[in-house]
Amino acid sequence: MRIAQVAPLYESVPPTLYGGTERVVSYLTEELVHLGHEVTLFASGDSKTNAKLVAACPRALWRDADCRETLPHHIRLMELVFADVSRFDVIHFHCDYLHLPLLRRYPCASVTTLHGRLHAPDLRPLFAAYPEVPLVSISDDQRRPLPDANWQGTVYHGLPRGLHTFRERPGEYLAFLGRMSPEKRVDRAIEIARRANMRLKIAAKIYPEERAYFDETIAPLLRESRAWVEFVGEVGGREKDEFLGNAHALLFPIDWPEPFGLVMIEAMACGTPVIGWRNGSVPEVITDGVTGFVVDSIQEAVHAVARVANLSRRACRQVFEERFDAARMAGNYVDVYRRLVHGMHERWDASPHAFVTTPYAGRTRPLPHEADRLWHMV
Repeated sequence: MRIAQVAPLYESVPPTLYGGTERVVSYLTEELVHLGHEVTLFASGDSKTNAKLVAACPRALWRDADCRETLPHHIRLMELVFADVSRFDVIHFHCDYLHLPLLRRYPCASVTTLHGRLHAPDLRPLFAAYPEVPLVSISDDQRRPLPDANWQGTVYHGLPRGLHTFRERPGEYLAFLGRMSPEKRVDRAIEIARRANMRLKIAAKIYPEERAYFDETIAPLLRESRAWVEFVGEVGGREKDEFLGNAHALLFPIDWPEPFGLVMIEAMACGTPVIGWRNGSVPEVITDGVTGFVVDSIQEAVHAVARVANLSRRACRQVFEERFDAARMAGNYVDVYRRLVHGMHERWDASPHAFVTTPYAGRTRPLPHEADRLWHMV
């Protein structure tokens, strides 16, 4: 198939350090290429891929000191994608909602993976206006605010099997990896480590908008707990592999409905169990009592730390390979692509007159008076 992957431009694909969405887009893109598909990746110019790269900006916007506004770059990204949709059998969007009006004007087989939290008061009117747009969720829990949207399925994230090193022997510290934001609750992780009498290593990115929270709330905690807590900053690549793989367990004490939580399966790939709060996708990702424990309180988390030694790290790795590897993710998406392409062909057969080719760049689109009727057949 001829497949376009459209990534956000904030980080490169893959990102050098933090950047969950761009990382997943990279894993999916490379696996699709490996399966023999003709893949075009729309992303920042510093991305690295075996697919054909179309650069919408020279470098990742969050890594570009000259970038002040990200929206103009994403508008140009849309122009590059929609210049000729006939180049692709299916277009896979990972960049929120900017493309929705264009899908009405340039019909094509497409799917949009929503990677973030869905806030119903903002999004319910949007998807009521675009009920035909095919969507994929990254967990079943993510759908709860918008149960009536045009969901094509849930596809869990996946990682390449060779990305992380399996380690049979557990380390002697607890790990926390993520953003230094209030909803990630690094303060809970510090308290769990204190009560469990274990060292805690924190690897976290501090975004500018989170600096005040860090300075006012977390920095004092780090100073008070420096006897058992080490803040190592942002990690990636081999450093991340060693950080997660050498941990006794990963703490995931979130205080919000996390849509997925990529770090959980990164830890499992290393054989490291996860202790996560019963929130968002956590009960879907963690197999309770096998790959970790799902908890509801700090005290339950402390008890879980004591029980981690009874878990099999090899079983953690096995579950990762069965449920969360990149080949499984790519296969599930290909099933969605084929279903959507087949549906597009059926609509073409039913209403071929609804499509015309304009003299501009060979674009194909419905006649204006038939656009709504065509798309409501989805």
